[in-house]
Amino acid sequence: MRWKNVYQVVDCHAEGEVGKVLTGGVFDVPGETMFDKRNYLMRHKDDIRRLCLLEPRGSVTHTLSIVLPATHPDAQLGFVSATATEYPIMSGSNVIALATVLLETGILPMSEPCTRFVLEAPAGLIHVSCRCAAGKVQTVRFTNQPSFVYYSDEQLEVEGLGCISVDVAYGGETFVMVDAGAIGLALEPSEARELCTIGEAIKSAANDCLKVQHPMNSQVTGISQVQFMGAVVRNGSTLNSRNAVVLSPGRLDRSPSGTGTSARLALMYARNEIAEGETFIHESLIGARLESRIERAVTEGPQAAIVASVEGRAWITGLHQVGMDPSDPFGAGFVLPDTHAWTPGDRGRHFF
Repeated sequence: MRWKNVYQVVDCHAEGEVGKVLTGGVFDVPGETMFDKRNYLMRHKDDIRRLCLLEPRGSVTHTLSIVLPATHPDAQLGFVSATATEYPIMSGSNVIALATVLLETGILPMSEPCTRFVLEAPAGLIHVSCRCAAGKVQTVRFTNQPSFVYYSDEQLEVEGLGCISVDVAYGGETFVMVDAGAIGLALEPSEARELCTIGEAIKSAANDCLKVQHPMNSQVTGISQVQFMGAVVRNGSTLNSRNAVVLSPGRLDRSPSGTGTSARLALMYARNEIAEGETFIHESLIGARLESRIERAVTEGPQAAIVASVEGRAWITGLHQVGMDPSDPFGAGFVLPDTHAWTPGDRGRHFF
């Protein structure tokens, strides 16, 4: 067997969202910060993402966390997330999966009943607290970087929908937020394909009309996700709601999205719909749940913001090595526009 580019990969899922954790084979990449390392991987080592996430080894529904040495003295490890199309600067489901993998494989020591550590994401430091028992990570709670609202109740003209009201909020990724009921959607699994089609149209229109730039990092621009919001039901100090998040290139997040939940909390707080310390439970179309709360109100540059914590679960599903035989004509990875998610116009994709 002749292999090159051999990586150790742990397969897992966080509340249904499939994630691969690359634990060996990438020792480090240049960069003074994790954001710099993310940019280096994106511009110079994209073959790692392609090898792990594109066909014939991966799928449009898979994501990747690349474990790297931290650059910040307060962090134990760093990571860069990647999807089939991009490199988000933060991913909540990837943090939950990564924390589970780090402890259950022994990369970081597990202490029962609670293990705490700090991860460095491209978005900043992420504080993690894991409830552990009998060698298993039962839940992972992470405290996110500040989340805030860019636009509230903006009128947006969308092809096929007409003029709709949207919000834009940041929770580690930037979301255009839509009231599902207002456009006739019930957030049921049978609507999955329709949600993706509508979601991509809304995202395209929002990026054309609503410009965003992170107040602390001018390189973080644009709207990358769409979140359809269900009605909020309050039971005392606990609030519940369903959502559906459409990820590029047009597929649903199987989880309620950790960054999406943070963005939703920022929007709810700005509307006085939730107070600090109250519990918000988010549910996805497959019934996966994330529990969250607002830890405190802060500012992010000129923006009023909140710090959210989000809790969920992950499970390891496999361990394997990923490699490429130099004689394999498809070894570097490929995609075809034969599924609903892919279209020939997708930026930066490689089609046959």
